[in-house]
Amino acid sequence: MNIVKTLIEAIKGTETDYTKGDINRAIILLSIPMIIEMLGESLFSIVDAYYVSQVSNEAFATVILTEAVSSIIYSLAIGISIAATALVARRIGEKKPEAAAEAAAQAILIALVVSIIISLVGIFFSAEILALMGATPAVIEQGLLYTQIILGFNMVIMLLFILNGIFRGAGDASMAMRSLWVANIINLALDPILIFGWGPFPEMGVVGAAVATTIGRGLAVCFQLYVLFRGSSIIKLTKAYFQPKVALLKKLTNIAITGAGQHIISSASWIFLMYIVARYGTDVVNGYGLAIKYIVLAILPAWGISNAGATLMGQNLGAKQPDRASKSVWLAALYNGILLLTVAIIYYIYAEPLIRIFNTDPNVVAVGVESLQIFAMGYASYGVAMVINQAFSGAGDTRTPTVVNIFTFWVVQIPLAYYLSTILDWGPTGVYWAVISSETMMMCICIWLFRQGSWRTVEV
Repeated sequence: MNIVKTLIEAIKGTETDYTKGDINRAIILLSIPMIIEMLGESLFSIVDAYYVSQVSNEAFATVILTEAVSSIIYSLAIGISIAATALVARRIGEKKPEAAAEAAAQAILIALVVSIIISLVGIFFSAEILALMGATPAVIEQGLLYTQIILGFNMVIMLLFILNGIFRGAGDASMAMRSLWVANIINLALDPILIFGWGPFPEMGVVGAAVATTIGRGLAVCFQLYVLFRGSSIIKLTKAYFQPKVALLKKLTNIAITGAGQHIISSASWIFLMYIVARYGTDVVNGYGLAIKYIVLAILPAWGISNAGATLMGQNLGAKQPDRASKSVWLAALYNGILLLTVAIIYYIYAEPLIRIFNTDPNVVAVGVESLQIFAMGYASYGVAMVINQAFSGAGDTRTPTVVNIFTFWVVQIPLAYYLSTILDWGPTGVYWAVISSETMMMCICIWLFRQGSWRTVEV
């Protein structure tokens, strides 16, 4: 396999049959654009954090707390995108592109309904949501409008995830990559202009970050829809496909509910952990939040490899090749573990200078360094677990990873975090150790369950 040629082909994007040929090449063709795509999603958070950190500690705390709440939106979006990816990939593997397009359209309908409900809650109850997260009155006063915009316009986040899930299911990972980078280029340009009021624009502070992000994602969604309706994608959407199909909607919803459930479980645990951390003050919230941002910076690209494994799982099961599907998942898990182990070593060694890029306050730096170094110890384990969890979802089995997440996050992680931080009086440090303990346990459980092979008989 010519590595350079394959890398160029992966970025350029070509229509490929992933049910045959070299599996390593298939993983590269799918994962490289997905990694770049997810790096783009990470860049949203990092760019916003960099500029908002220059506004005030309260503004930065608003972003951290709102992102914790937004993780519920991401979970719902991921759940629907999992359903879309699973059905689209299976239909593509069966060589039924029209059926794949119909599944895609029905997934979009579900996303629109869910996003409207979230918008209403976000617009009218943002202050209460921030207060429940432990925000101080100063944080709520300065960041309320930011939270209202992010939650109120959640539709652009929702559609961005779902449409990219459709592209990934069809094997067109490079298209998903390009749409994220369209959004990022726009966000990167607008952030400083709107936050600091460059040129004729008014200084909007933290609100400017919300407006820039929403515009960037909104234009990327327009680009995605244009390609699906008018472009050269293997998925061709027409108005006829948007007529509600009860049976298909039910099938998608069943997969989406458990798919979203597994991520809501993990996101809700993150919110609970943030609640524990918030009791120790704004400096601890900001230090912990910076560490989380670095963790997410590498976790999202690692999702690229996980999504590649899920796509290969779905398409190869559709082509009646379970052994090829299994081999694809194990290779993807190996590569993901190596990727995150490498990043973990870098984070552990350079934790302090990395945190100081965003904040030089000694208290914030101390918290950020400690949490980043401890989190890094469980990184590789989580990398393996996330690939296998995504593989179950790619097969259409979202129940198994949901059960795994309930056990590791709610039965193990949260009680352990509370016990270590409060009962043993370890403070925030107890939260960090609880996280890596549960991630290591998750890896072991996922490996054992995948070896049982129940995913081979799932029908979608």
